[in-house]
This record gives sequence, structure tokens and C-alpha cells, in this order.
Amino acid sequence: MTTPEQRLEELGLTLPEVVAPLAAYVPAVRTGNLVYTSGQLPVVQGKLAATGKLGAEVTTEQGAELARVCALNALAALKSEVGDLAKVVRVVKVVVFVASDPSFTDQPKVGNGASELLAEVLGDAGRHARSAVGVASLPLDAPVEVELIAEVA
Repeated sequence: MTTPEQRLEELGLTLPEVVAPLAAYVPAVRTGNLVYTSGQLPVVQGKLAATGKLGAEVTTEQGAELARVCALNALAALKSEVGDLAKVVRVVKVVVFVASDPSFTDQPKVGNGASELLAEVLGDAGRHARSAVGVASLPLDAPVEVELIAEVA
């Protein structure tokens, strides 16, 4: 059986270092068999990959790719808490925040970037309930932010 880390390698991806918190919080918290990640921005090698609003400076396709980056960062935060992604029983819930121009309504398509990555890496354990919410702004003018809740063994 293929492990999540092997799937990441097959996808040509590596888990990044856990993104340092921007304020007074921690990247992930475990309570019982649940791990909650803090909201993860599309940070690559310590820098925000893009800024702006969906429907203005950022396209839907770019937003979906940025959501994938956020989900990868969320997996890194999750792994930092449990030590091994093979311990993930299932991703229970994902929330995708999309900084949106007032006329933008494709938040679910942006969220698919995160959802599809989780399914690619974790298989059926990566299928989850989800909300994709348009917001006026996000920290550092990020276009997308993703948080998740995972059940772990």
C-alpha cells in the first residue's frame, strides 16, 4: 500500500517546513483524535506566492493552484503534530477562505484545488466536508487561506 509520503513523491511534491505563525497561535493543535490546523496561506519558501483578490488580480485557476499550496502547508502542519501522515484516518472538514472581488462567485472552484490535493495525497481518507467562503480580505493580502480538521489514529 502506498503511503501519503510516497504519493507526494509520485506527484513531484515535498512537504515544506511548517510555516511560522504570523501572530499569537500555533500551526496545529491536537485534542483527542482530532487535529485542527490554523489557517494556512500560500507560502512557498517563506514568501507569499501571490497577493490580490479573486476576480480582480487573481484568476480562478491561479486561486485553485494557490489553494493546493495552502493544503500542502496544512499537511505539513498536520504532520508536525502527529509525526506521520499515515496516521490520518480521514480529513473531516476543510474551510477555504477566498479573498474575493464583490462580483466573484467561483469560491468552490478555488476550493477544489485544496480538496483535490488532499484526495490525491491521502486517497479516500482525504475526502471531506468543505466550506468555501468569500471574504473581503485575508492576512498579507493573500488570495486564499485553508484550514482543516483531521481525525488521526
